[in-house]
Amino acid sequence: MPDENTHHPLTVAKYYKSADIFNCISNPSIHLSPTQINDDFCDCPDGSDEPGTSACSYLSHLSPHTLGDIPVAGENTSLALPGFYCKNKGHIPSYVSFISVNDGVCDYNVCCDGSDEWAKVGGTKCEDRCHDIGKEWRKQDEQKRRSIGSAAKKRKGLVTEAWRLRQEVAKKIEIAQASIEGDEVKIKGLESDLATIEKQERGRIVKKPTKGGKVSMLAQLAKDRTEELRRSLVEVRHQRDISNERIVELEGILSLLKEEYNPNFNDQGVKRAVRSWEDYAARDKPEIVNAAKDRDLDEIVKMDSETGTINWSEWEEPEESDVDVLYKFEEYLPPSARDWIDGKLRSIRLMLIENGVLAPTRDPGSESKELEDARNALKSAQDVLEGNRKQLEEYTEDLARDYGADGVFRALKGQCVDKDSGEYTYELCWLTQTKQKSKKGGGQTNMGNFVSFDTMTVDDDVAADGRGLGSGERVVLRYENGQHCWNGPSRSTLVVLACAETDELWKVVEEEKCVYRMEVGTPAVCGVDGQKDGPQSVKDEL
Repeated sequence: MPDENTHHPLTVAKYYKSADIFNCISNPSIHLSPTQINDDFCDCPDGSDEPGTSACSYLSHLSPHTLGDIPVAGENTSLALPGFYCKNKGHIPSYVSFISVNDGVCDYNVCCDGSDEWAKVGGTKCEDRCHDIGKEWRKQDEQKRRSIGSAAKKRKGLVTEAWRLRQEVAKKIEIAQASIEGDEVKIKGLESDLATIEKQERGRIVKKPTKGGKVSMLAQLAKDRTEELRRSLVEVRHQRDISNERIVELEGILSLLKEEYNPNFNDQGVKRAVRSWEDYAARDKPEIVNAAKDRDLDEIVKMDSETGTINWSEWEEPEESDVDVLYKFEEYLPPSARDWIDGKLRSIRLMLIENGVLAPTRDPGSESKELEDARNALKSAQDVLEGNRKQLEEYTEDLARDYGADGVFRALKGQCVDKDSGEYTYELCWLTQTKQKSKKGGGQTNMGNFVSFDTMTVDDDVAADGRGLGSGERVVLRYENGQHCWNGPSRSTLVVLACAETDELWKVVEEEKCVYRMEVGTPAVCGVDGQKDGPQSVKDEL
């Protein structure tokens, strides 16, 4: 029987010092002989008399082992000890479950000194391996600490970058607001200018445009028809060139087929095709492209203005009528008199229009270039204002958007990590999409679009290399409304994050049809421990 004092922390070792009597720890009114300690029979309701055996491992206030185990009123049946205490000198002390004591198995993962098998049941002998295990653990622990420190520094850098990007957005908002204010002032000025020009236009006396003579109209029709034919000829020639290229290509394919096919292979379809090609090749065929005719066509498709064949402008000038001469009388007046008469006529016309004597109608096409330019300037300024307002709305929404604790994911948005998994490659793009790409070609499948942040509690193992979710609350990214699954829902992905030195996609599983789960390591969540409202001290999650 082992020395019970070596199996417990100092806080409970004092109960086992007496050589005359032992009192149950949680029920001191129950007195036992020291020989009853570790005798493989549970005498204390709290199991404290069997610290080195599994005799009391069955104790549970929910499920009494026998009728005799029903607790007496006033007795404390809560286990006094968390388990069998392994001192593990050279490593870390720990407790092993009572049910694992003297079960013939060396539990080196929790009891590296082998003391849990002190009875050597079935000849089991567990040597003390704490020195080697402790040495390896300290080595891994040091690596983990360095990795944690590096991850914390990287997160700090991400937070700094995220803050810089946020300041850029805030600056863009200020610039957009200032631009909008300037655009609004500019538009008011342009509206005023347009109103003034329109008023002037209403009072302007415009000579009704005259139509040209019959010769001019006939010349215009001939010009339009000639241009239409020229364009049609250019298009037909282009289509001819394309057809010629295809003929040359097809002839090359058939010629290659004739040269390389195996005549011993009894494929009647191929043989018929070869014979047809031979007949076709033996016939006399006209030249596909005639260089002389092409040169003639080049001259025909040239514009008349380039060749000088017809000067259409000579036939388009309208004949001057007596009315035209009358409208030119102002040209014989001095400039001062001409301006005075024009101003008086405008004033009179405006007065008549405003009093309803004249209608403010204008002939189509008689609008001045000044008025057209004024309208275009106003429309352009209004388009610029609308664009700046849309940008301001986008910047404002971006500034208010949730980017996680300290806004750290702002620095990662759009960046991607992937994982090779059999016939597929899975990809996570921060705050945008999750994707599945087939290695056999074809497109990619949208597994979800980013929707929101969340948290969830996990209880998983962490591998020796530090990869794993561990235990506790973890930050979660929800990706939903992906590509629709045949005979199922739209694809969605739950991305569970844990602290890691670099961005890594560890694991991808399809938990149910078209519902995926990704486990991802990233320095962005180191220290936040599932909380989104601010950083905490860095935890040993690696």
